[in-house]
Amino acid sequence: MDPTGLDLPPFAAAFVFGLLGGAHCIGMCGGIMSALSFAVPPSMRHPARLTGLLLGYNLGRITSYMVAGALAAALGTLLSLTAPTRLVLQGFAAVMLILMALYIADWWKGLLRVEAVGRRLWRHLEPVGRRLMPVVRVPQAMALGAVWGWLPCGLVYSMLAWSLAMADPLRGALLMGAFGLGTLPALLATGLAARQLAGLIRHPATRSIAALTIIAFALWQLWQLLPGGGAHLG
Repeated sequence: MDPTGLDLPPFAAAFVFGLLGGAHCIGMCGGIMSALSFAVPPSMRHPARLTGLLLGYNLGRITSYMVAGALAAALGTLLSLTAPTRLVLQGFAAVMLILMALYIADWWKGLLRVEAVGRRLWRHLEPVGRRLMPVVRVPQAMALGAVWGWLPCGLVYSMLAWSLAMADPLRGALLMGAFGLGTLPALLATGLAARQLAGLIRHPATRSIAALTIIAFALWQLWQLLPGGGAHLG
């Protein structure tokens, strides 16, 4: 089931949403990336080694996103047993995208309340991550990234709502993988101290354009769910 109700491939849309959410990623995880970079011993901080570790962190993080996406979509298969329920799930996904946009633009922080739900799990995982530091090897970086992927994040939770509406574990995992790849440029820019790129991503105008784009997409999705809107239920 394609919760977008559009011809736009959902994985491409998820990747674009990851790119558009880069400003939030820098604010939420940029400090983590910088801290992990500086935690590497100076003798091992040459560009090639540092890039390998940063890619390891992010591979682990995206893998966790994919696991969460598969779990959310598996739950969706249980919930979307009837056409009305599928419509509700699709509408819920669209609303979460709008909340994500408001969050990215810093216009409304209601998703912080959703993040509070995940903090209970994070309290148990954070000590595990601390034991993996300092990171000096790529497998170690991947393991730490896998823990980091469960950090409470309203942006991730919005995308998980979309995975839930897809009601297909494989597609849910791939959707979250595409989203995670979209967030890579912003986080790599932060980890590699590419200040100009990070500054452009965080600029208020960039955040506003990204938010308006996502809101327009979500409103179109909601219109598709109305009678005569053209949505097709799979």
